[in-house]
Amino acid sequence: MPAGTLAQGLAEESDLSMFGQDPFWLILIKAVFCFAFLLGTVLISIVMERKVLGWMQLRIGPNRAGPWGMLQSLADGVKLMLKEDIIVKGADKVLYVLAPMLATIPALMAIAVIPFGPADDPVSIFGTQTVLQLTDLPVALLYVLATAAIAVYGTVLAGWSSNSTYPLLGGVRATAQIISYEVAMGLSFAAVFLYSGSMSTSGIVAAQEDRWFMVLLPVSFLIYMIAMVGEAHRPPFDMPESEGDLVGGYLTEYSSIKFAFFMMSEYIHTVTVSALMVTLFLGGWRAPAPLSFWEGANSGWWPMLWFTLKLVAVIFFFIWIRASLPRVRYDQFMVLGWKVLIPIALVWLMLVATVRAMQNEDYDFQDIVLWVAGGVLTLLLVSLVIDFLRDRSERRGDAGKAAEAEEPFDPMAGGYPVPPLPGQTLPPVPRRPSRAERGETAEEKAAITTEGKEGDDA
Repeated sequence: MPAGTLAQGLAEESDLSMFGQDPFWLILIKAVFCFAFLLGTVLISIVMERKVLGWMQLRIGPNRAGPWGMLQSLADGVKLMLKEDIIVKGADKVLYVLAPMLATIPALMAIAVIPFGPADDPVSIFGTQTVLQLTDLPVALLYVLATAAIAVYGTVLAGWSSNSTYPLLGGVRATAQIISYEVAMGLSFAAVFLYSGSMSTSGIVAAQEDRWFMVLLPVSFLIYMIAMVGEAHRPPFDMPESEGDLVGGYLTEYSSIKFAFFMMSEYIHTVTVSALMVTLFLGGWRAPAPLSFWEGANSGWWPMLWFTLKLVAVIFFFIWIRASLPRVRYDQFMVLGWKVLIPIALVWLMLVATVRAMQNEDYDFQDIVLWVAGGVLTLLLVSLVIDFLRDRSERRGDAGKAAEAEEPFDPMAGGYPVPPLPGQTLPPVPRRPSRAERGETAEEKAAITTEGKEGDDA
């Protein structure tokens, strides 16, 4: 199919005229369903996380609240609601109470544009034909990014309004983490936009009819897979709530139901980014092979089942990496985001844009492969030259530091103790000579000790 015909077909598939035609009562039912589906998935994912972690770590998970411990999440919620609700003295009460709401409500809003079924095959609800999706927008994924950006305010305001040092540090770290990994996440979205020709979620799923974008855009898939873990503050990237160095992060001064809101917002965010991964890269509501060869697999209510199974699989991935990987250092985490993911995402985005432009100009597939291979080889050669020049400059710098290190370093140069600079070493610490160096014998030491004791007795 020519590129122009493909773009025209995608534009037709992403027609959004079917949205906004439902009666008010049906819109209300779909909104309540989305809310209930999200909260129900959160409750199930919490229990599943504890049970799966117990299975992976060869220990017993929750098994007291309800049959097989399935009501443990409900018991935790009741416990948190019955705890004493404390407002810290000196805190900004308005922002202190508003912060959990700002963290929770935007996380709930993203589910509105997630498609549970095809837009061109409506289902019947109480005799009314409707689409298995609450709504869709021409810029639906930009709406998702905007709601995620609003959630940052809840985190930073929680740390600032607590009027305490450690929550402030945790809020700043959490905000820097979210902003850093939203950049890489947005760049992975951009590659999907270019290849699908649409920013609406229903149009992106429609563009994956032949192959999922996990196969067509593997680099974007891997970048999003890492960025979504950092965006959701999940292990091994849960530095904002790390207990060892910041007590409890921006949650330190929160208790009772407000603390529960923050914990719930984290799990809601986990479900939301998992649903986005399913929509963008795993075919959305489309049935996986070999079920996709069945003609009725992508019609009726079946797409909701395939979407839910994929969602559970991605949530299991979150639990798997939590049980497998240790927490990284914060500086390593930021280096991964700014110096690894973002440069790779930029190069990959330029490559995808070049391929799409050549497809629109009706280039042959072999010509596209040759041009792309030549560009990749050129980048590798340029990076090799840059690494060679960088190594030479580093060796020169090490030689200069070694020459500076030969000069004596005075730790009390200005009358105050100063630390050594890179390449400088502290002078050896004077130590007391041993008995062998002083020429003493064991008998002389015993005599000195005996004389000392006699003097103390006197």
